[in-house]
Amino acid sequence: MTGPNDVEEEQQKIGAFARFLISHHAPLLRSIVLSPDPNLHYPLLVDFAELLDFDPSLAHLFFSRPSHLLPLFDEAARRCQVFLHFFFSASMQCNPDDLGHTASKKYHVHVRINVGGSPLESPETFPSIGRIRVKHRGILLTLKGTVIRSGAIKMIEWEQLYECRRFKVHPELEAGKSIKPPTSCPSRGSKTCEGTYFAPIEDSKVCHDYQEIKIQESTQLLGVGSIPRSIPVILMNDLVDMVKAGDDVIITGVLSAKWSSDLKDVRCDLDPILIANYVRRTNQLKSEIGIPDDDIKKFEQFWLHHKTAPLRGRNAILQGICPQVFGLFTVKLAVALTLIGGVQHVDASGTKIRGESHLLLVGDPGTGKSQFLKFAAKLSNRSVITTGLGSTSAGLTVTAVKDGGEWMLEAGALVLADGGLCCIDEFDSMREHDRATIHEAMEQQTISVAKAGLVTTLSTRTIVFGATNPKGQYDPNQALSVNTTLSGPLLSRFDIVLVLLDTKNPEWDAIVSSHILAMNGEQGSKNAEFIDNIWPVVMLRRYIHYVKQHFKPVLTKESERVISSYYQLQRRSAIHNAARTTVRMLESLIRLAQAHARLMFRNEVTQLDAIAAILCIESSMTTSAIVDSVGNALHSNFTDNPDEECIL
Repeated sequence: MTGPNDVEEEQQKIGAFARFLISHHAPLLRSIVLSPDPNLHYPLLVDFAELLDFDPSLAHLFFSRPSHLLPLFDEAARRCQVFLHFFFSASMQCNPDDLGHTASKKYHVHVRINVGGSPLESPETFPSIGRIRVKHRGILLTLKGTVIRSGAIKMIEWEQLYECRRFKVHPELEAGKSIKPPTSCPSRGSKTCEGTYFAPIEDSKVCHDYQEIKIQESTQLLGVGSIPRSIPVILMNDLVDMVKAGDDVIITGVLSAKWSSDLKDVRCDLDPILIANYVRRTNQLKSEIGIPDDDIKKFEQFWLHHKTAPLRGRNAILQGICPQVFGLFTVKLAVALTLIGGVQHVDASGTKIRGESHLLLVGDPGTGKSQFLKFAAKLSNRSVITTGLGSTSAGLTVTAVKDGGEWMLEAGALVLADGGLCCIDEFDSMREHDRATIHEAMEQQTISVAKAGLVTTLSTRTIVFGATNPKGQYDPNQALSVNTTLSGPLLSRFDIVLVLLDTKNPEWDAIVSSHILAMNGEQGSKNAEFIDNIWPVVMLRRYIHYVKQHFKPVLTKESERVISSYYQLQRRSAIHNAARTTVRMLESLIRLAQAHARLMFRNEVTQLDAIAAILCIESSMTTSAIVDSVGNALHSNFTDNPDEECIL
């Protein structure tokens, strides 16, 4: 029962919010009034910070009782339309009825609250999913996570009129989403109505769009040993179908508890569920991280300073990659080129040739493979690290799960790393069947699924960075596929395959041991100066993102000639390593040359970039004279005068 005082109070709140909308959002409301379709659902985005400035008491009340105030805010938006309708007709000096074909009051307007830039971005009202507690129930809450499951779009009964004194009944989202007939008449008259039997009125049912998704907290923010928690989210009306599995989202809504009352002899547990009010996808933000103007100027000045010796400048950047590992110039160059990648090419028929490169490190234990994997994950804004033993084909691609009687797809590691980096350590530990599932993901950048009646294709525009040990003692006389037990088709998909062999080299051992001892000994201060001069991780990450966004290098005639003649030479002499010298190798050369041009802050691929790409591919060949007799990239070090050596 609602008393007259409550009605008066509600009208005051509606009036206060209507004044706020007229003062801050009149143009948006006017565009809604002038929209031609009256049946569409229109979102009206309101900043909580603006509402807090305009009316602090209303904002505070809304924060503590959002479920009560949101319907009132929607009503205020509908009333503002009537005011603007008449105001618009007066300014046009015509009868409001004459505007009927263009302007009309829209009933489906939903106020969406954006808490960005407001005090609600505090840890108390913006907790991680694993820290949700009972105290958060009923208040305006914001959660951040990755969509791991997206349900089908359904229809939900939202309103139903019953006959006695016709009134509306709404469903309880927490109790199975069904409308239950009332048990008493909620009459607001002076005398209470004694009616207890109510008949539903035909054609009075109002249905809305409804979708359930599941979001999981980011694994990068968790400590070691923590299990990522997830929470179901209800999306309605204009919010449905906004996100798909693998998207990163920030969702503002009201935390509620869901129970299943239909199951007999089962204890009724309350499961937390978020009823969403506003959904913001952050995928675009991920690929376009904020790079301050000062940093862009630093990049430009850095390359002006190294104009006469560009390779020295490149090496200064590369030394920032995994600085704790001494030397390994070829590996650091390969990691940088893989993360930067080439330019995606779409031909006239619509066939896409990927721009992302893939890298495989094959090496003995203790050669720093996992260190490079972990560091590469830090440099990429979106990364998933997994190991071969802990990965099944379903965990890498997608899983079909049954939830509430229907099948849904749950995204795996490659789908969650879409647009980023997927690191797979102990690549050789994966079962043959599981390795075969990533063939399509690496080359076509999609995953085709046919599970439990769900036939679909998911996007996996990801860089695959693998690390594996050779099978037993590495034999330089055998092909790479024999040494690694990886199939030829899989090896051909990796742009660069580097072999790191722990061979006994007294000179190298002396240099490495003195470097490691210096880091912990008296020479630590000199070492600290060296570390101060190298680029920090934040700077490297910003540089990689900046060059990926702003440079689309084009091949010059000289670079085309170098790449073409090298490819033809390899095809003629490819007896030992036929699995690697396919047309894919030519595409790899182009990608790596473009990545090197980007690394060198240029928009055209020169002869130098083509040679750098050939150096990486040559290092991938097991018997290469460039690195050493067995193609061991472990003993490659940074040179003192790279520009002069290049000219030689």
